[in-house]
Parts: sequence; structure tokens; C-alpha cells
Amino acid sequence: MTPQPTAIDTTPPRPLILGSTSTYRHALLSRLGLPFQTVSPEVDETPLPNEAPADMALRLAREKAASVARRHPQAIVIGSDQVADLRGEPLGKPGNHERARAQLARMSGQTVVFQTALSVHCLETGFEQSAVAAVRVVFRHLSADEIERYLIAEQPYDCAGSAKSEGLGIALLEQIDNDDPTALIGLPLIRTCQMLRAAGLSVP
Repeated sequence: MTPQPTAIDTTPPRPLILGSTSTYRHALLSRLGLPFQTVSPEVDETPLPNEAPADMALRLAREKAASVARRHPQAIVIGSDQVADLRGEPLGKPGNHERARAQLARMSGQTVVFQTALSVHCLETGFEQSAVAAVRVVFRHLSADEIERYLIAEQPYDCAGSAKSEGLGIALLEQIDNDDPTALIGLPLIRTCQMLRAAGLSVP
């Protein structure tokens, strides 16, 4: 019997959307070589009363993905959020020089856990997966001059906990402990690849 040719799936892949306007997450997702667009999630990021940092990051990642998925139901949508966890207290983006200085002064010599949450949704298929990648970071004892020089050089006012580890912020640290090296920058790519494959995309 003559073998029948294997059918080739010509169905185009679902569009991929990053539900974030973060330049850091855009740069990270670009590493995968997949075509994608970015859409602002338009989510209120105000913490809930007594909300733990990991819970806050996970809630916001889910809300961001869900918000964009409702507007683009056929797409696979990535939502992500990061919250710095200082002994159970959430530290978000400082927004300005003074708050960044205060954050770093408090984190000096401390262990901080950066809770980076990821959520992938596709409304049309009902797909949803979420996870939190925790990165344990030990900060050096920082002098006021070191903090000031770092802030002037990096201006990390849009980074959770003012820690821009992909830049000069690495010089503030003694140790990083995690299983997904991109999580500290803002998007855990190992988990992202796993979820995108589960959602039906080919990676790579």
C-alpha cells in the first residue's frame, strides 16, 4: 500500500499580544523571535488592603492578560507584573528620585524577593495559565553616595524596587537566587515559553 502523505497544518498561528507597555518586557519577549504586538492593559495597579506581594503580582498579571484578551478574544495574550517583596511589604515602581532613594536605603543590606507573575490567556479557546517566578536578591550595604550615583546614572524610576539589574543595578547586589534568569528583569522567559507552547504556539 502506498503511504499517504502527511497532512500539513496550514492554519495560521494565533496572534500573540504582550499586554504591557514595558520596554523591558518588550525587549525580553523579542528574544523569542515571535511576531507580536503590544497593547496597554489599562488596569488599576492599586494594592488591595493587606495583600501579599506575590498575590498582588499574580492578581495584576491575570487582570492585565484578561483585560487585553477581552478586547482581542482570538489572540494569545501575555500579562505580567512584578512586585518587590521586602519582608512581606510590597514595593512597586518608585516614580521619582526621592522615592527611589528611600526604597534603596531601606533595601540596603536586606534580602528582597522580586515576585514576577506571568499569566497567558486566550479567550476564544478558554486557555489560561498563571505562575509566579520568585527571585531572591541580597543587596549590599549601600552608602548614600552609592545610591545617589546609581540613581543619577540609571534613573530606574519605572522599575519595581528601583533595581535595574540588567544595568548598573547589578553592582548593588551580593547575590541572586532563582531558576529563571530573566524573571528579575520583568518577564520569566522559561515559563513564558512553556505556557506559549501549551497555548498552541511553536517556540522556537
